[in-house]
Amino acid sequence: MTPPEIVGLAPEVAGAVLALVLLRGVVWLVRYIRADRMMRVSMRQAIRVRRSWRRLARMQGLTVTDRTPSFWAQVSAGANGGQSKPQEPRVLVPKIRVRADRFGVEVRATTLPRVGLADYQKAAPYLADAWRCTRVSVLPDGPGAVRIRAVRHDPLASATDHVPSGQAPEVVSRWNLGLDEYAAEVVVSLAEVPGVTVAGLPGFGKTSLINKLICDLAPSSAVQFAVADGKASTAAEGDYADVADRLFAFVGDDLAAGNELFNRMVELRRARSAAIRSTLGVRNVWHCGPRDSWPLVVLIIDEAHTFFREHKGNDPGTKKLAALAAENARLVEDLVKKGRSVGILVILATQKATGDAIPTFIRDVCPVGLSFAQKTIEAAVAALGEDIRNWPEASPVALQDPTYVGVAVMTVQGRAGFTRVRTPYVDDSHAARIAADTTHLTRDPAALVVGEARWNGNGAEAA
Repeated sequence: MTPPEIVGLAPEVAGAVLALVLLRGVVWLVRYIRADRMMRVSMRQAIRVRRSWRRLARMQGLTVTDRTPSFWAQVSAGANGGQSKPQEPRVLVPKIRVRADRFGVEVRATTLPRVGLADYQKAAPYLADAWRCTRVSVLPDGPGAVRIRAVRHDPLASATDHVPSGQAPEVVSRWNLGLDEYAAEVVVSLAEVPGVTVAGLPGFGKTSLINKLICDLAPSSAVQFAVADGKASTAAEGDYADVADRLFAFVGDDLAAGNELFNRMVELRRARSAAIRSTLGVRNVWHCGPRDSWPLVVLIIDEAHTFFREHKGNDPGTKKLAALAAENARLVEDLVKKGRSVGILVILATQKATGDAIPTFIRDVCPVGLSFAQKTIEAAVAALGEDIRNWPEASPVALQDPTYVGVAVMTVQGRAGFTRVRTPYVDDSHAARIAADTTHLTRDPAALVVGEARWNGNGAEAA
């Protein structure tokens, strides 16, 4: 193609570029018109972040001065016999991509030599001021990149509701807890997890969190639920009344009834252990995943201290209660320590996860722990471990304000320290709807075990 021909194509190229710019503008305008008020503010904020980035990056020291001559400067110098005009040092600015959502913006930025993750994290408070955000977090986003999350409003301070879809989840081991303080989803995998502890003051969200889990997993026949509720006598009286139709077993605050349920669950664990290889062809159900004929069995023990608390006294009634509590602890220990590979998950909820509420030989082998508001640092340590003392800004002691009802603290795999999570509330009417629609999926998992083994009281297989 000759130079005149190239010049002749210039108007067409310019027109195509202008059309592309106009098309992008129209798309942005349509999105802006259809968005709600918060999203519109975020879209305008994203524009300001892009336009001001080069200047802001220089001010925050997120640039690098490159004094090496560019390639074309070296070529020019070679053509002039090694002589070239002195060049000004180039200032390299990290490239960014900005995405807006209702809470703020997410910026993906590249790193440069001597400008890495630590430098972005150091600049985070100043970026928050410049972008007029409540907080900014910086996390790695793969080799040579970081993810900067900036939120204008505190997601923890706004209560949220959850409407269960009624659709069976694709993965029953996925537990979506809610949004963290940067409006990012917090998801916990329940695969290979033998136990979960949930602690917190009354009325701050423990039972609501568990009810959401039931509502989300109930549409799957690959999950079955049993509840021991230590603060109610019957299912109709307690917090699980609306989901009672989806439970294959329920007991109230009677220690003997709890003991009977825990014995029943241990017998299921033993039968599954004996049958898993011949039935599934594997030693661990998580190698193939739960299914209709071998569902994940979730045992929920609410107000767990009711079933484990030590009873002191010499009268026959107290001695009987003490023996039942000790036996309950032994049986639940069996489930937590041996039930993981056969698909049994135990969720224990209590107000203070101290050793008298949940025995330490049970509590300390539960890899997932959450705590809603607590009154003392000792209660927070019992629920989350000693390391919570090193993260006072994330302590559940700071969540006692009614604004933070439904906010829990936990550790999340892959993140340093502790994460605060806003868990959504599920209305009782939605829970009742899900239970009514899925009650036909309720099965006793013991009846599903192929070649179920029978055990006597000494733990030996009976004829």
